[in-house]
Amino acid sequence: MPDNFWAVIPAGGAGTRLWPLSRSGAPKFLLDLTGAGRTLLQATVDRLTPLAGERCLVVTGAAHADAVRRQLPGLADDRVVAEPSPRDSMAAIGLAAAMLERIDPDAVMGSFAADHVIGDQQAYEECVTAAVEAAREGWLVTIGIEPTGPATGFGYIRAGEPLPGLAASRVEEFVEKPSLEVARGYLASGAYRWNAGMFVVRPTVLLELLAETDADFTGALRAIAAAPERLEDLWPTLPKIAIDHAVAEPAAAAGRVACVPGRFTWDDVGDFSSLGDLLATLAGDEAAVRVIGEAARVRTHDATGLVVPAGGRTVAVVGLDDVVVVDTPDAVLVTTKARAQEVKSIVAALKEDGHDDLV
Repeated sequence: MPDNFWAVIPAGGAGTRLWPLSRSGAPKFLLDLTGAGRTLLQATVDRLTPLAGERCLVVTGAAHADAVRRQLPGLADDRVVAEPSPRDSMAAIGLAAAMLERIDPDAVMGSFAADHVIGDQQAYEECVTAAVEAAREGWLVTIGIEPTGPATGFGYIRAGEPLPGLAASRVEEFVEKPSLEVARGYLASGAYRWNAGMFVVRPTVLLELLAETDADFTGALRAIAAAPERLEDLWPTLPKIAIDHAVAEPAAAAGRVACVPGRFTWDDVGDFSSLGDLLATLAGDEAAVRVIGEAARVRTHDATGLVVPAGGRTVAVVGLDDVVVVDTPDAVLVTTKARAQEVKSIVAALKEDGHDDLV
């Protein structure tokens, strides 16, 4: 267990990409999507406990704070930080950094999303430990996932020269989601890794990097940490910006970001297609239809895909390939794995029509 290492878990989400299984009131990190008997949030804490012990902060929306506390009864109430409103990842992670700066001057913090699925615990712990060592030297460290294919749904990290004495390389740049042709080139070069949004850094280093481009932002975060009663007033004034854009990209351009390769399996469960693929990998078999929930409620004939029988009814699928059927008490989704990303358009339309009770 690395000394003074703190796990920071941003737990946010709008519940759009896995609708209607996930909703704004019950985003995917609060669900057990793998059938392991633990929600994604609980599994994240389980994974980090050998590294951080009780040194854990969960930053979540005010609407989800009570559910987080129920799922993590061993976590002290003051270790669950409730955001009054969504302000994107920089505000959430930055507030945790400002709090840890005051709690533990020697802290190194690692930020790990609450809704990722990761395998190979030993490789994960070795990777995070290497990242902590680099962070102690003043680097902003990101964990770059070794790509297994030319994915177009992730951003990428271009790694440069190795850093002496560290199991890390200097980051040349962060790049946005590429086209398939560009992604194939990235994979062939061997110099690129998937950006999973994992950062390890000393809290003061992170806040000072932010201050170089937005000193007021850093000042407001430190003011909230010093006087928590000011949270409601100051929070709405914070910029809505991701940590990648606010800190990681400008810091990489200045040569101050390091990357440790993550040689463990990783999935961000981005839609029902990736969820179906993940379940197939975890099961290690060739079942034609994957089921989340009560398998006895599903009947299929000459079909492949994913079925979620969460509505209390029997679901039957006949003669359809790569289908996605999600049955809940108040909404039913039928789509294909190839078009699973388009589910968020339905959520947007429901919101526009005033059906907030369904999202």
